[in-house]
This record gives sequence, C-alpha cells and structure tokens, in this order.
Amino acid sequence: MRYAILGTGSVGRTIAAKLSELGHEVTVGTRDVAATLARSETDRMGNPPFSQWRAERPAVRLATFADAAANAQAVVCALSGLATLDALRAAGAANLAGKLLIDISNPLDGSAGFPPRLDPVDTDSLGEQIQREFPDAKVVKTLNTMTAAVMVDPGRLAGPSTVFLSGDDADAKKAAAALLGEFGWSGSSIIDLGGIETARGAEMATGFWLRVYVALGTGDFNFHIQRGR
Repeated sequence: MRYAILGTGSVGRTIAAKLSELGHEVTVGTRDVAATLARSETDRMGNPPFSQWRAERPAVRLATFADAAANAQAVVCALSGLATLDALRAAGAANLAGKLLIDISNPLDGSAGFPPRLDPVDTDSLGEQIQREFPDAKVVKTLNTMTAAVMVDPGRLAGPSTVFLSGDDADAKKAAAALLGEFGWSGSSIIDLGGIETARGAEMATGFWLRVYVALGTGDFNFHIQRGR
C-alpha cells in the first residue's frame, strides 16, 4: 500500500521506517524538500538530520506535502498539533478526499512552558477540526496516547497495552485497525471509542501521559484498560 507520512520528526520517522520495513511504499511529506535535506543539525529532540536518517532508508521517498498526499492511498498525520491544519491545507483537500487519514497529532501548545496545554480541549478536538475542514477525508484518530516506539512495537513493553480508535467512518476504522495489527496490536488491545468527537478524550489523555512521563523519567510505557470479568 502507498502511504504518505506528513512530518519529518521522530514520530513521522518511526512510522515511516516501520511501514517501509513491512513492505509498504512510503513517502514522507514536508513543506520544503530542499530545506529539509539541507539541515545539518540535530533537532530539539536530539535526532540526526533527516538527510542522514533517509540515507539509511533509500526506499523511503521525500516530497512536498501535496505530492506525498497525491500519490498515496492513505495518509498519516504525524506533526505537532499547531502545525497540523496548515500542513493538511498544503497537502490539499483534493489529495485527501476519499482517503484514510490517520491522525496521530496532539494539539499541544508549549508557548507557556512545560507541561504544554491542550488547545482545543474538552469542547472540541484536533481530530474533529481536521474532519470538519476536510469532510471528504476519512479521519481516524489513533496512536496519539503513547510514545513513537510503542506505536509500532507494543511488544517492547512487559505487559498488555491499549490503543484507541476514534472516527466516523466504519470502514476507515477497520483499515486503521488492520494497520495497527501489522504493527503488532492484537484485536483485543484495540478499543473503538466511537465517532470522531471521542478524540477529545484521547487527546486529553496526553496531559496525564506527560505527567506520568515526568514521574517515570521515560516514555517507554503505555496505558492498559483492564476489563471486568
């Protein structure tokens, strides 16, 4: 399958590398290809320049947001929350129409320091904003409640994990669940929360996740919902 991964940061790289490893055709989307390839410094997370990362993965292409989305069968949005809508506008509504759009982003605003605040929160969500602005896309919110390494390898953790789905299109959620299965998520670990408005809960969970991260000093953990007997 042909995937466009919008975002060149650690989440986008992790998802792109896994999809390529699984045999999918992967294009990473960026705003300015030349500028992305010209960067020679590490990013704020300490990741090497994208050009170095890509040199180790020659099968992964790099293109503009629009070109990546146009050639894809499914799109994964792996951007910082504040950049998401602008990037999707650059990708183009026509290039997103009718396609599965997996939204991993969280609407975190760190302008006032740590921990970042959510905007929007409770009465709206980034997932809903995306679906409203791109009504012909099939938006599914998932994987936003964990660190990137766990997204593509839940088995790295000692115990069971839970991943959530939110979206209005049943077939799109089935397709997203199938992708999660390729990443190693069992059917019993996936909880369908309902329509895209339930992304509000999944996004608000990131505030709690950040505080657990600080307490543990690592992001190598995940939430698990234990059902009753």
